[in-house]
Amino acid sequence: MSAHGTPIPMQSLAAGPLTGTADVPGDKSISHRSLILGALSMGETRISGLLEGQDVLDTAKAMRAFGAEVTDLGGGNWRVQGVGVGGFAEPDNVIDCGNSGTGVRLIMGAMATSPITATFTGDASLNKRPMARVTDPLALFGAQSVGREGGRLPMTIVGAADPVPVRYVVPVPSAQVKSAVLLAGLNAPGQTVVIEKEATRDHTERMLAGFGATITSEDSEEGRVITLTGQPELTGQTIVVPRDPSSAAFPVCAALIVPGSDVLVPNIGLNPTRAGLFETLRDMGADLTYENPREEGGEPVADLRARFSPDLKGIEVPPDRAASMIDEYPILSVVAAYAEGQTVMRGVKELRVKESDRIDAMATGLRANGIEVEDGEDWWIVTGRGHGNVPGGAEVESHLDHRIAMSFLCLGMASTAPVRVDDGGPIATSFPIFEPLMATLGARIERLA
Repeated sequence: MSAHGTPIPMQSLAAGPLTGTADVPGDKSISHRSLILGALSMGETRISGLLEGQDVLDTAKAMRAFGAEVTDLGGGNWRVQGVGVGGFAEPDNVIDCGNSGTGVRLIMGAMATSPITATFTGDASLNKRPMARVTDPLALFGAQSVGREGGRLPMTIVGAADPVPVRYVVPVPSAQVKSAVLLAGLNAPGQTVVIEKEATRDHTERMLAGFGATITSEDSEEGRVITLTGQPELTGQTIVVPRDPSSAAFPVCAALIVPGSDVLVPNIGLNPTRAGLFETLRDMGADLTYENPREEGGEPVADLRARFSPDLKGIEVPPDRAASMIDEYPILSVVAAYAEGQTVMRGVKELRVKESDRIDAMATGLRANGIEVEDGEDWWIVTGRGHGNVPGGAEVESHLDHRIAMSFLCLGMASTAPVRVDDGGPIATSFPIFEPLMATLGARIERLA
């Protein structure tokens, strides 16, 4: 059953060439952070191009609950009147973060060093996901947490009345954990230091600097050392949200496997900590080109053109690239099914604790559709069948996971028989215009109920 209502079964059928311009939504990671940092700033923050998927709307609702004035001006334009660092009010009700792991973990960090208490919950999928990876470092600041067994939601956080700065080594690559600690460090005196052994997406660091925080990042023998000076006065900003590379992955990858396709995705964020998928696809022989490279709001962007690529080859994806493309492995495995030879993906244990166990979900669904897959705790291997040889024909479970649903719908766009997903409803959490956008390019996605 969909996390947001009645299940919406869908199927995808082989289509003619996918052509045209794919105006994908704004970047989800930057959208969340724009709302949260706007709420923690003094004055007004103006945001254009905000992703208006359910995950981000839930974060906007949460910022209102903590006392910020958040206004939808229409057309992806939003205004946030902030309350300043340490200015969060105690919410009257439970904070429901829906399906968003990013939202709940960042918001926990943002409130953990204020003397307030908040209770968080989510949908059936989010309530299964581990929160200890965030609550453990937040406890070092002086925050307390009480949740269900295994550190799961619903969970109550009691913020630290007298927070202390921390020095924290992130045990596994996670931009969410790093960001939660940095947001908590905003209202702690002195310097909070986060050390990550593998660099993860750095939107939080870039945006904190843009809002006026003193923050530095340098590489050392320990890894990347990020130092934040606490208790700054952040100032509201004007933010133009670039298009989301994780959403762009779906029309881009579909174009690579559907004969005759030529799709342009404008204004895509190409932050090097997020662009691992595109680098990997080019390593496989994909016809991808960057046009009009530029910088907007401190983030590198370009227009990305993807064309049908009939001679894709399986590769071993460098494990150190995982952090820059962790959300894109499901759709990469679909492209791998249409490549020749094996695509090997290692160092991806994080996929086991996303909205679903994405390794198991993709492996099971690919096998059902005629693709050979091997998998282990932190790796999986897809043996591709080459262009025109993917059977399809099966129904797969989305497991309330938007990326699983979209990945299998893309698989069906070039398979011999249609591919069905049991519930496409969760797609709305991150890519609410997925169906109409793909239809304008020429895809054939049908709702079955």
